[in-house]
Amino acid sequence: MMHDRGIPKPTLERLPRYLRALRRHEATGEIFISSSRLGSESGIEEFQVRKDLTHVEVTGLRSKGYPVEDLILALRQVLGLTGQRDAIVVGAGRLGTALSQYPGFTNYGFKIVDLFDSDPYKVGSMIGDLRVMSVDSMPKYLREMGVSTAIITVPAEEAQRVTDQLIEGGIKGIWNFAPVALDVPPDVYVRNEDLAIGLASLSYHVARARG
Repeated sequence: MMHDRGIPKPTLERLPRYLRALRRHEATGEIFISSSRLGSESGIEEFQVRKDLTHVEVTGLRSKGYPVEDLILALRQVLGLTGQRDAIVVGAGRLGTALSQYPGFTNYGFKIVDLFDSDPYKVGSMIGDLRVMSVDSMPKYLREMGVSTAIITVPAEEAQRVTDQLIEGGIKGIWNFAPVALDVPPDVYVRNEDLAIGLASLSYHVARARG
């Protein structure tokens, strides 16, 4: 849906940063915010803020800036955050467990409704309010419940098999933490988070800074 609006990927990745900053101002009761202040608090140049917000149907006032409440609503609409989407986590290890219990997803329109794993010793156990279910039950579960989003935190060697089961169940969006490229149909969106690449990049920059 986002790409249908013609919004470039880099802009899409900056919009949530604006939304996060705006929510802080909403909490303090501020009514307007300037593009320079929004950019400063988001770590983005003012000219880029103005350019990004041309994709949002809110106009700033020359002397006051953007109306905070209206801009929050517009950003939520553009990002598809006005409703709630149920999501599942596949992989009940440490990362999957942490993500399944993270309360901040609700701020972005997502609710983790179930947790799946292939380990028979974990299946049936409780993690918070979630009972761990078997991955073999996923396709039927997803079709019956209408869940369209999944988070994968399984080992690389299991990731494609899990992905195939998710696709069989009708999943359309995957947040992939497994260090492997997934083979999916064109109508399935995958967001990859490779922790090894992130750590390697961090290590490189720290080593350079230390000389």
